[in-house]
Parts: sequence; structure tokens; C-alpha cells
Amino acid sequence: MTKLRWGVLSTANIGVTQVIPAIRRSNNGEVVAIASRNEDKAKEVADKLNIPRTFDSYEALLQDPEIDAVYIPLPNGLHKEWVIKAAQYKKHVLCEKPVAITNEELAEMIQTCDENGVVFMEAFMYQFHPQHQKVKQLLEKGVIGEIAMMRASFSFYLDDRSNIRLNSELGGGAMFDVGCYTIHAIRNILNIEPLSVYASGNYHPDLEVDTTMAGVLHFDNGIVTSFDSSFDCISTQSYEIVGATGRITVSSAFRPDTNEGMIAEVQVETADNEVEIYTESGDQYSLMVEDFANAVLHEQPLQYGIDKMRNQMKVLDAVYKSSKTGEVIAIAQ
Repeated sequence: MTKLRWGVLSTANIGVTQVIPAIRRSNNGEVVAIASRNEDKAKEVADKLNIPRTFDSYEALLQDPEIDAVYIPLPNGLHKEWVIKAAQYKKHVLCEKPVAITNEELAEMIQTCDENGVVFMEAFMYQFHPQHQKVKQLLEKGVIGEIAMMRASFSFYLDDRSNIRLNSELGGGAMFDVGCYTIHAIRNILNIEPLSVYASGNYHPDLEVDTTMAGVLHFDNGIVTSFDSSFDCISTQSYEIVGATGRITVSSAFRPDTNEGMIAEVQVETADNEVEIYTESGDQYSLMVEDFANAVLHEQPLQYGIDKMRNQMKVLDAVYKSSKTGEVIAIAQ
């Protein structure tokens, strides 16, 4: 097998506009099928994107022996059901973030994937953009001195309050939708797991989901980090690392693919007011699906493996618990 044969469960916008085109741009994958509970919609998307086969149910796609892996962009609350079913049909699984709603859900998903020998990964595409590796290199060189703080933000104004992102039964909320990126970025860039979290959220009284969430993560090396996410604010998607002698600012941290040429800038400002800007370009969605396909086709280790997924879910669990109890929540190590 030279290319991974992908099936896609649903015609969700993220798949149609981002991931399917990225698989087609990749050097080791091809999309061979798409499924929707609306057969006409599946055929419409298939015709538009030149996908050979369509199915009118997700399970019918999973039964196809000519599909090696599936991409799951379903609502958060449906991830567990369809990850487990896909694994039972021996399909490798790339699932949209957040991959699960709770630690308990994720544990069941991992166990089923392990029992069936399938590769399983959460689709945090942003981390594959080269700008983040550049940030790590700059930190290793000590260009901003000893790190004291990191801040991460991801928000946009969601005026449609009927949007599925606000459906409590399907795992909606700002923290799950965009806030999870801020938590992931802090853990990814600092390469250390937090000891505890304190979070505060604004919960919509009728929809019963968070529309704004902010908090603080504490680490045993003394670094203090803050995160915030919202559906009630103007768009922002950035992180900043502050040290004794300077700061690094990443202004298109999570969706640089929306910039012309997929270009992002990493800005370094030092204590003597010198500013240097590094420009990085990369196809983060294609790099993600190529990494996943290499794990399946060539048994290469995933850049984002199971242990990192577990640790991400532990923090998200603690964030929600803290926001509802008002307490500082310890994070199991």
C-alpha cells in the first residue's frame, strides 16, 4: 500500500473545506468515500470534490473493506460512539478535537483502538505548522531568558446562538471548541504538564454551555500560564511567552492557514527594545494527515500520541470542574 485510503464520516464543513482538500494535497493519502445520513448531501459533496463512493450511513462506510482509515468530524458528543465503532471495524481513526468529553470516554476509546490494533489520533492540526517548532528552537537558545509566564487566547464572536457549537447535548461550549487549543499550546510549547488549574466561565443560562472561559495553569517549575476562550469576543488566536529578557509573540497561532500562503510570524522582542520577526510557512492540515498516514503505512511514531491525548483530556476535565466548583483542581500526573 503506497497511499492510505480514507473515508470521511459526515459532510461537516471542517472536513469539506479543510481536511479532505488537505488529504488530496498530501503525498500519502487519498479520499475514496464519504458518508452522510443525507444521501443527497453526500453525493453533492462527492461530486464537488471528486470522491468516488458515497454511503447513506456511517456504518455502511465502515463496512467497506477498501477503506483503511476514517476521519471523524462529527459533533463532540458523538465522537466516542463512532471512534469505537470504527475501531471495531479495524479502521484507523483521526478524530476532530476535542476527541472526547471526559477522561472516562477517552479511556474506553483508547482501549477499543488498542484491542483492535488501530492507530488513533486527535486532529490538533495547528501543532504541525513550522512556526511552533521555531518557537521551541528560540526558547532552547534562551533568546528571552528564563521563562516566567505564557498566555494563550482563542476567541471569535458567535452571533448565531442556534449553532451546534452551543448544543449542550452534543458537547458544545467555547472551551471545547476553541479553548482546548490554548491548553494544548501551553502544554505543547512548554513541554511540561500542569499540576493544577483554576478556571472561571460564563455559562449561558438557557443553553447551559460556557460561552467564555478563562483560567490559570500552575507548573512545578514556577511558570504561571493563563488561557482564555470565548464566543462573546472579537476574533483572536495568539499566544505569548514572557521571559526575563524578552517576549515571543505568535499572532496567528491556530489558524495560519487562513493567511495568504499559510504564512505566520513569530515576533521576538528583547529588553533593549530590539524586535526580530521570523516568517514561517506550512500546510498544517496536510502535514497532520501525512504524519497520521506514515504511522499507519510505515509504523512511524505519531507526533501526537496517546499519552499526550490523555494528558490533554485530564486538563480539560479539570478546567470544567474548577469552573463549576470555584476551586483550584489538582491534575493527576
